[in-house]
Amino acid sequence: MKPGVGVLGSIHMDYVVTLDRMPRLGETVIGRGFKMTPGGKGANQAVAAARLGADVYMIGMVGNDVIGDELIKNFERNRVNVDYVKRAETHSGVALIFVDSEGNNVIAVAPGADYHLSKEDVDEALEDLRDRIGVLLLQLEIPVEVVEYAIRRFSEEGIRIILNPAPYHELSREALSRVSVATPNEIELELMSGVRIASDEDLMRAGRKAIEDLGIGNLVVTLGERGAMIIAPDRHELIPAFKVKPVDTTGAGDAFNGALAVALVRGEALESAARYANAVAALSTLKLGAQEALPTSKEVEKFLEERGG
Repeated sequence: MKPGVGVLGSIHMDYVVTLDRMPRLGETVIGRGFKMTPGGKGANQAVAAARLGADVYMIGMVGNDVIGDELIKNFERNRVNVDYVKRAETHSGVALIFVDSEGNNVIAVAPGADYHLSKEDVDEALEDLRDRIGVLLLQLEIPVEVVEYAIRRFSEEGIRIILNPAPYHELSREALSRVSVATPNEIELELMSGVRIASDEDLMRAGRKAIEDLGIGNLVVTLGERGAMIIAPDRHELIPAFKVKPVDTTGAGDAFNGALAVALVRGEALESAARYANAVAALSTLKLGAQEALPTSKEVEKFLEERGG
């Protein structure tokens, strides 16, 4: 049996308002529509991986409220294992999202239960998952100390670590040196490396500096409509994006990360895994919402066939 994917991270309910344009500070703009949809970077990436056919185990926390009930049901509908999703005596995490007519978004998050996740929860999950998963995928919408602890504990068991450093927080070199693949965007890479990025040369320099200074194994820098740049100690390669007309880019980064984890746990090389992740991210922008827009493995296969394999 192929190893599964573990995801440690945030679980939110997203409240999405669609607008013709973003409001200015102090301005009220009448929206065109509203949708309540499950989200959170961790949950989005877990559902993305599950829809692509992986065995996915979510490690996280929801509130002891009606929102938490709905978030658990959503995981179950999407075949995500919830044995390691716990309850906290507070509200579930929520995100308030504005999406304009160009597909751009602005997001504010109230973490709630996410910040009750503990090192003990990590230990409990690891006890059962050490022989079930080949990859642990993490983000930074939960306490940083829990992320660092999980990176150390799971990597000590030989489990490959993929870190999506968003939203950006500084991590210790000891933790980052255990990361096999980090997936920053350009802004996050600037913050990681201290290098201002204005060109591809700057991008490469920033990536190499992050690898050398922080000890990260490889970088896959997400570049939006350009695709993704792989930066490794001995090489770099741009993996071009698939051209589509986006409706909503809200979940594209999470789609990319979930797909990358699936491809890597299947044994694909980093280059082919990034191309697969680009395809999944492109498809995710064609519908409104984060999780509802995530494609299935059959949809991705069809898309790749139509785009030349």
